[in-house]
Parts: sequence; structure tokens; C-alpha cells
Amino acid sequence: MLGGDAMNDISVSIQPEAPDDAVAIERLHERTFGPGRYAKTAYRLREQVEHIRELSFTARIGTLLIGSVWLSPIRIGEARALLLGPVTVEPAFRDRGVGQALIERALREAKERGHRLVILVGDEAYYEKCGFKPIPRGRASLPGPVDPARLLLAELAEGAFNGVSGPIRPD
Repeated sequence: MLGGDAMNDISVSIQPEAPDDAVAIERLHERTFGPGRYAKTAYRLREQVEHIRELSFTARIGTLLIGSVWLSPIRIGEARALLLGPVTVEPAFRDRGVGQALIERALREAKERGHRLVILVGDEAYYEKCGFKPIPRGRASLPGPVDPARLLLAELAEGAFNGVSGPIRPD
């Protein structure tokens, strides 16, 4: 159960993404990110590779889909990694821990399957709760404009980022 006081508690289940979730997830992306999402560098990178359904999850209240998270295969230089995002939660259900629960589930599943690195473009203040920290400047670059302070990394294995550098590209 996620939520605040008893009047606002909601029972949310985090489930693996199913093939028939695609339309609902796309509509959620449209509502929450709008058409401007197509211009973002991380979105352009995701367009070049399919997300990994086994590492992507939905949040539901009953049968109502209220959130989604994707992980997609990328490389940083020659090292394999995952790109987290988009993380999407219906506006009415934000600030209740749904996004964090989605991220934690995706990271846990990725780690269990042997993945070592996950990156994203986002606000450190939000994502540090899930173990993300800024990538040191100059160690990795996206193929488009990104504020370097928003390029974040989570190591799923101790020292996984040691010696890793280079351009970020689809795998």
C-alpha cells in the first residue's frame, strides 16, 4: 500500500508490463509529457531501440493503469547498460510513492537478471532516493543536448562504472 494518511491511502500493485498495455501506456505518455517529448534527447535514443518488456513495469489500482516505467538496452562506450525512462504516473496519483515503487521494482529485477549499470536523464533530487548520482562530467555523452548535471547513474553492482566512458548509444 502506498500513500499518506488513512483517507488518502491507495492500494497500488506493481506488475510486469503486458503486451496489451501498449496503448494505455502510450496514452499515459501523451497526457503526461505531451508532444514535446519527441524532441528530448533521451526520447530520441529510446526511439532507436525497443524497451525490455521483462524489465518494464506498470502501476495499477485494480485494473486502472496509473503508472509505467521502461528500461531499454544501451551502451556507454563498450559497456552494456540500461536507460531508465520514461517514468510516468497519472497526475492525480503523484506524490504518493508510485514512481519510486516502479523504479525500485525495475532496478531490483534488472539486478537479479545480472545487469550492472542504469542511467537516466532527470532531477538528482528525485532519483537519488533510488540510488542515482550524477555521472562525472566528461565520462559519458548523449547524442544530443542534455544538461550534464541531469545525466545520472545507478550502479547495480559495486564498481560497475569503474573504467566506463564514452558515447551513450542504443544496444
